[in-house]
Amino acid sequence: MLRIYSVTIELLRRLRPIIEKIGGKDANLADQLRRAATSVPLNLHEGAYSQGRNERARWHTAMGSAAEVRACLDVAEALGYVDRVDEELRNKLDHLVGTLHRLTRR
Repeated sequence: MLRIYSVTIELLRRLRPIIEKIGGKDANLADQLRRAATSVPLNLHEGAYSQGRNERARWHTAMGSAAEVRACLDVAEALGYVDRVDEELRNKLDHLVGTLHRLTRR
């Protein structure tokens, strides 16, 4: 299993209270954030057990979902649904996207 998988699970744990807070103001955005966030480890893990183009496609999907998580957090901040999102969380997302980018280039 890829080591980055455990990072994705930790990100989900850290996102849970943020998703709940956003849900109190905008159920649609919270749902989109939740779906994007859960897509990351699911596609990452599926890609780890796939081959060839399927492997790369799952990692591309995971990378796109991670970028969508970042965008959802930006939107939630801009609309005042949450206070400033923790920089450590943003850095972990950036690290995840960077790792997935490297995986898709192998």
